[in-house]
Amino acid sequence: MAPRTSRSIRARVTATAVLIVAVVLGIAGFATSQILSSTLHDQVASALGQDLENLGDQVEDNPGILDSYDEGILVRLDGAKTTFNDDEAADLPQVKTPTRVMVDGEPYLADSQKTDAGRLTVARSLGEAEEAVATTRMLLAIGIPLVVLLIFAVVWIVTGRALAPVEKLRRQVDAIGPTDLAQRVNAGADELGALAATMNHMLGRLEQAQKTQNQFVSDASHELRSPLATMRQHAELASRHPEATSLATLSDTVLQEGARMQQLVEGLLLLAKLDEGQRYAVELLDVDDLLFGQAQRLRRMGLTVDSSAVHPARITGNAQLLTTVVRNLADNAARHAHGVVALSLEAGQDGGITLSVDDDGSGVPQEQRQAVFERFTRLDESRARDSGGSGLGLAIVKQVVQSYGGQISVGDSSLGGARFTLWLPGS
Repeated sequence: MAPRTSRSIRARVTATAVLIVAVVLGIAGFATSQILSSTLHDQVASALGQDLENLGDQVEDNPGILDSYDEGILVRLDGAKTTFNDDEAADLPQVKTPTRVMVDGEPYLADSQKTDAGRLTVARSLGEAEEAVATTRMLLAIGIPLVVLLIFAVVWIVTGRALAPVEKLRRQVDAIGPTDLAQRVNAGADELGALAATMNHMLGRLEQAQKTQNQFVSDASHELRSPLATMRQHAELASRHPEATSLATLSDTVLQEGARMQQLVEGLLLLAKLDEGQRYAVELLDVDDLLFGQAQRLRRMGLTVDSSAVHPARITGNAQLLTTVVRNLADNAARHAHGVVALSLEAGQDGGITLSVDDDGSGVPQEQRQAVFERFTRLDESRARDSGGSGLGLAIVKQVVQSYGGQISVGDSSLGGARFTLWLPGS
């Protein structure tokens, strides 16, 4: 059975077409009958006027002409005496203008005028004219509904055939389940084919989004399972073999893995807020102060940090988000650097900024420079989880930068490692 929407469209199109045709034919039929009636009436009136003029001249010269006058009309003369050419003419009323009158049950058009012989009244039959009009109206009254019914049938069949591919397309799409997004609908070369192609593109995006979501859930579960497993192992060891571990060791492990879980959860929450397009309060920030603060933190970690290329630059933004961006870039550089990190900052003439973070590590292979900004991406899968980060830092950087309309890229550094460069436009 066709869905209600399809029937509704079909019914609406058919009803609209039938209504338009019915209105047009009704108006045309009414106009036709009126024009025909007016035309025939005018013809009778014209002939009547001619008869009245001719007879007016004749009866002035010969009033007795009416006794033998038979031209298919009724004539009555009211003078010294009343004379008429037919018994039916005796009932003709005197009128001042052309008037429809009934004589012996038959319609006539009558008119009068004064003559020297008296008042002359002439009438011509309207029977044939009115019969022609009535016949025409009867034919229109029968023909118009038949034409409307024919139009209804044609439009109903045509729209049904036109909507059949839509219904077929609907069934194909309806048959695609949430676990079978790899299927595609058949696309033709017409407008419906373009719609089908659009649906296929949408299905492709949904399939990719589902894969990304499933991968995201899998990665997040794996990332959370690792610190939980570590804490559980140390807790079980302390419970079964108290002499094998100390409370301080257990506390350090729980705090370290708990901090890692907190970092992961906070990163996921931040990405969720960014995905939703949540708005943050903004203020004018000194980006160079943010970089100098990260430089001091990295130096306390034992790294050599070159911040000589950091120049004063200010930009309007959210302090928390931009601090997170700078910190994540610094942490990424510290995690992969052999010992040296370089920071640079330039203010653009348009009010924007260009920020770069270099390290002397192993760099990022060309084929992985796009994937490095994806969530839970690590270039070295064999490294220990505690030194590899959460896998969300650069994804957060990319999301924040894009929310500000900026750009982030990675290339080769003159130090031998990687250079991460971001550009943010002015407000």
